[in-house]
Amino acid sequence: MANTLLSPTAVTREALRVLHQKLNFVGSITREYDDSFARQGAKVGDTLKVRLPNQYVVRTGSTLAAQDTTETSVDLKVQTQKGVDLNFTSVDLTMSLDDFSDRVLEPAMSVLAANIEADAMTMYKDVNNQVNNHGLATTFAKVLQGRKILVDNLAPLAGRTCNLNTQDNVDLVDALKGLFNDKANISKQYREGFMGRTAGFDFMENTLWPSHTVGSKAGTPLVNGAGQTGATLVTDGWTASTAALKKGDIFMIAGVFRVHPETKASTGVLQQFVATADGTADGAGALTIQISPSIITSGAMQTVSGSPGDNVAISVAGTGNTAHGLSLAYHKGAFAFATADMVMPRGVDFAAREAFDGISMRIVRQYDINNDKFPCRLDVLYGFKTLRPQLACRLANN
Repeated sequence: MANTLLSPTAVTREALRVLHQKLNFVGSITREYDDSFARQGAKVGDTLKVRLPNQYVVRTGSTLAAQDTTETSVDLKVQTQKGVDLNFTSVDLTMSLDDFSDRVLEPAMSVLAANIEADAMTMYKDVNNQVNNHGLATTFAKVLQGRKILVDNLAPLAGRTCNLNTQDNVDLVDALKGLFNDKANISKQYREGFMGRTAGFDFMENTLWPSHTVGSKAGTPLVNGAGQTGATLVTDGWTASTAALKKGDIFMIAGVFRVHPETKASTGVLQQFVATADGTADGAGALTIQISPSIITSGAMQTVSGSPGDNVAISVAGTGNTAHGLSLAYHKGAFAFATADMVMPRGVDFAAREAFDGISMRIVRQYDINNDKFPCRLDVLYGFKTLRPQLACRLANN
């Protein structure tokens, strides 16, 4: 049987097929913004402003109380370029597509996909909701606590995913295997170690979830000054000159409660905050923490029941200087991921670009006449952004 010459389009489509099968986190979050970058030759630094839902205050009584509409947005920047560079001979290009996929594309695209996925997973550090279960196995009860947090934050029922690290998947499949009556589901558990859908979540497993190392949290941290609002919190009482907090650390403030997102009534549950930057206490033990969500005590954007008092205690989740595993429960609207069509160069042996389910990839090949080789590059230009962190919840575990 004669060899078949591989066309650039066939090669690119096959590469996209391999890539797409590797991504289950970016495949389960918002992808609707890909079209904003499609086929425009988007370059590094291109930015799309994503408008967030408006919020309003409800009037009581018959007197008109007109309020301004203040729209908010976040920037989705497509500015990260990753790729894999290959070098194959003219003989390689006459292989069958399956041989080419197994020998060349599969290992190349697997490592590219893993790096893209792991990069996007760093968005967990933007999430302030957490089920604290440090050092212990994740149970179904803990998953349900995460579900409660999503429900309390009005996450839509459709489009929810519980994306587990591999140990959490082992623990939950083993714990729940006797609860399914459907033979196909039970069989799938044993064949694939995958639960499918339950408790309102599509359950997935991913080997790339990172661990999170908590800062030293040394000392007895306190709020320094009453009446503080906004995205920073002035504190003291930390051990002097220590890396007290790491970006992504979760903490609570005594007496500061979460409010219902619509009625703004206090829930009686302490608001969880996340440090949005590393924080090191100075020589006097003082530290100004960058926080999310912002402390807002009134109006349509209200997040808490009131501002913290002076010298109230701050409690940081987890064990200081210790790493813990995590999984993530989320609605697809919590995060966004987008890819852009890259510029097609001229004067090369060939160039092609394909898009499949939002993953836009470009392949460019040139001919090296001296060595009868074809240096080739595969590139993806992408970006991601946390849009609504309240629609996600971290599951801290062992």
